[in-house]
Amino acid sequence: MVRAGLTTERLTQAGADLADEVGFEHVTVSALARRFDVKVASLYSHLKSSQDLKTKIALLALEELADRAADALAGRSGKDALTAFANVYRDYAREHPGRYAAARLKLDPETAAASAGVRHAQMTRAILRGYDLTEPDQTHAVRMLGSVFHGYVSLELAGGFSHTAVDSQDSWAWILDSLDALLRNGTTP
Repeated sequence: MVRAGLTTERLTQAGADLADEVGFEHVTVSALARRFDVKVASLYSHLKSSQDLKTKIALLALEELADRAADALAGRSGKDALTAFANVYRDYAREHPGRYAAARLKLDPETAAASAGVRHAQMTRAILRGYDLTEPDQTHAVRMLGSVFHGYVSLELAGGFSHTAVDSQDSWAWILDSLDALLRNGTTP
């Protein structure tokens, strides 16, 4: 019998919390069952497997990030929008490192197409419309921004910038200024 109160949504949220505490790579149905003090089998009416749980956490993280980004972008354009968008990713990764890692989970094409990941791409392209880029430069710019944001955030979370006197925030601001200047000048070499 399934313990009262356990739902797929509640288990997904608890799994996301667990990911933030112990790391996304350590999230399993077994670990989640221990958290609720139930037998693993009792969770299988809500979850198919640990991979299913991880996919649900990834979808939750993508949705949370997209909602935050949409709120941050409202009424903004140009560098202001670029900075707000970038800061959403950085702040979310700092607040929710496990969920941020989950948002990077490779999803099957059908799941990805139905996820909030599509909203992320749409918002990135909306920001870039303010820079008047045409294809293929716009696609290159979407990939560049994602790479820079994710690379910086990942290195920062891993402590990669803690061994220098230059403050990480100063570097972040410099990078965003540089991206804005590059995008205003066009990306074609």
